[in-house]
Parts: sequence; C-alpha cells; structure tokens
Amino acid sequence: MAEAQANNPGDNLKIDVVNAAVKPERKAAKVDKGGYHWGTGRRKTSVARVRIRPGDGKLVVNKKQLSNYFAREQDKEAVLSPLKAVKCEKSFDIFINVRGGGSTGQSGAARLGIARALKNYDDSYAQVLRDGGHLTRDSRMVERKKPGKSGARRRYQFSKR
Repeated sequence: MAEAQANNPGDNLKIDVVNAAVKPERKAAKVDKGGYHWGTGRRKTSVARVRIRPGDGKLVVNKKQLSNYFAREQDKEAVLSPLKAVKCEKSFDIFINVRGGGSTGQSGAARLGIARALKNYDDSYAQVLRDGGHLTRDSRMVERKKPGKSGARRRYQFSKR
C-alpha cells in the first residue's frame, strides 16, 4: 500500500505513505578530553572497555603488551582482526581493560570493543567491519545450572536398586 486515496472521491489528492517515516540523523561521535574514542565489547562472561586514539600502533591490554597478555596465537589474531580489516594496524594507540572469563572470551570481547571504537571514530569503517563480522555480538553464554541436576543438563546417576 504505497499510496492512499483521500476520503473525498472528487479530490485527486494523494498521500505518500512510504516517505512518511523519516529516519533521525546520527549524532557525531563524542571524543573525551583525552582524545579517545570508546567501545565496549562482551563475549561469554568477559567485558572489555576499549579506548583508541590516533597514534603509532601501541596496543596495551590490562597494562601489559598484547603478546605478554595473550599467550595463544589465535587470541592475538582475534584482537588484531578489526584493525586488519580496515587496514590501520599501526595507525591507532589502543588501550584495553578486560575482565571476567577466560582468554578466548576476553579476546573476543576485545575484538568487538575495538570494532565498535573504530566505528565511533569513523562511520565509513562500519560497512567493512560489519561485512567481516566484527560488529556482531556473539550471544552464546554458559547455560545455567538447574535444580535437581548436577550441571546444566547432566543428571545424577540413576540407581536401579
């Protein structure tokens, strides 16, 4: 139903229903007083707060260098993947505070946080990051333990006698 007729049949007035909804314009990203752009990432039970600013490529995770904090190569690659997607590995200084969960969850949270901070820095990065899957929150969480069971789904051992 793209067009609707007015109530009076004599009038040839037509109302365009499709263009009635107008999207609000996005506000410009705010930069804090230190010149940082922020992004928050979550994965499993980990939460990462990420600050980026233009710089020479310094990457610090919980006051340690990336290679000292994450021991596994796949975790390091996950953290750097949004930067590689927009081709600016050495263009930003990145400071990450991450807590909760294990190394895989923390690296996934840092990845999402960096991607969101890059999007806040420049909206033109958004499509590249979205196409690479860097802006998608992985919603999988650990299932809770239920009463009467020894885990989320594990039951106690059945005894016939």
